[in-house]
Amino acid sequence: MVEDLIIAVVVVVAGGGVAGLVPYLRRRRSSPPGDQSGGIGSLERGEDESGRGGTGTLAPPEPGAAPGAPPEIALPPEVPPRPRAVIEKPPPSAGRLTRLRSRLARSHTAIGSVLLNLISSGKLDEQAWEQMEDTLIASDMGVGPARELVEQLQTEVKVVGTNDPAAVRELLRNDLIAMVNPELDRTLHLARHGDRPSVVLIVGVNGTGKTTTCGKLARVLVGDGKTVVLGAADTFRAAAADQLQTWGDRVGARVVRSDREGADPASVAFEAVNVGIQEGVDCVIVDTAGRLHTKTGLMDELGKIKRVIERHGTVDEVLLVLDATTGQNGLRQARVFAEVVDVTGIILTKLDGTAKGGIVIQVQRELGVPVKLVGLGEGPDDLAFFDPAVFVDAILGE
Repeated sequence: MVEDLIIAVVVVVAGGGVAGLVPYLRRRRSSPPGDQSGGIGSLERGEDESGRGGTGTLAPPEPGAAPGAPPEIALPPEVPPRPRAVIEKPPPSAGRLTRLRSRLARSHTAIGSVLLNLISSGKLDEQAWEQMEDTLIASDMGVGPARELVEQLQTEVKVVGTNDPAAVRELLRNDLIAMVNPELDRTLHLARHGDRPSVVLIVGVNGTGKTTTCGKLARVLVGDGKTVVLGAADTFRAAAADQLQTWGDRVGARVVRSDREGADPASVAFEAVNVGIQEGVDCVIVDTAGRLHTKTGLMDELGKIKRVIERHGTVDEVLLVLDATTGQNGLRQARVFAEVVDVTGIILTKLDGTAKGGIVIQVQRELGVPVKLVGLGEGPDDLAFFDPAVFVDAILGE
């Protein structure tokens, strides 16, 4: 004991105090007789390395393991990384409407058949002219434009002095194209403004397909070689932002969205334009929540979104998405939206179904706003730039 005490004092002095004494005495207690190494072995009395009561015996290291190495811990299997979306290369916009002409004709064949049957009968009497006018009115052209077209055609037939079906059909075709007004500017104004991208604001009532149209428009622009940022300013419907994200992922377009449902849509739109400036993209497309044209508060909010975006600069296009199957109701919607946000163009969706193409003429007549794009199906590349001649030829058929 005296020898142990002397050794302990020496260790305290050499090791810098009590900190050196404790592990020395512990090693002395735990080492078997004749073993002075103080190495890792059996921990008696259930003490762990800290001197407190532990779990019992500590297993010796595996053969070949470094002295003092901790035992291996089984790790959970590695989770494979989420596969990145395959970025698609959409086709260019040129020639899309021509390729989709059969779909456009699908919903207008009945109108064209009635008109052409009346013409081909060779008996353009008063009853035939009245029936032609009724057919045009039924196509959602409106009473005024339908009557004007029939009177114009009657005059031309008398001047030419022929009831030849081919000649009358050509006259009708030219008059319809004139009614659709090919002189209207149908181009999308998407030129950059120095260091700022162009901005497109998509508006419309519920159920017209605005979010889908935003995604399809992004594909049109990417197919034409432009870079795009999408702004998910429809913050009242979580599915809208997710849907827009899916569209953006498919063409490699960044989507700016809020993590909080019900966030201020104007803030999201502003941030989307800000990101577009920072990343140097060509165009920012902002999706907005669907709103009834009769709800004043929602319409005022739409005006706020536009004003906030304009802190960065001008909004180049405000495109109103209309369901072509709504007919006269679509015209009332267009009037109110045009008063709030100065609509620059119309996108007519669902024009391949039961839509009545005369709405094209009436909307443009009433608002002086051109139809710029048409949706002709549910496929991702079924959005096309509107062409009056192709549209009329689809109505009349071959």
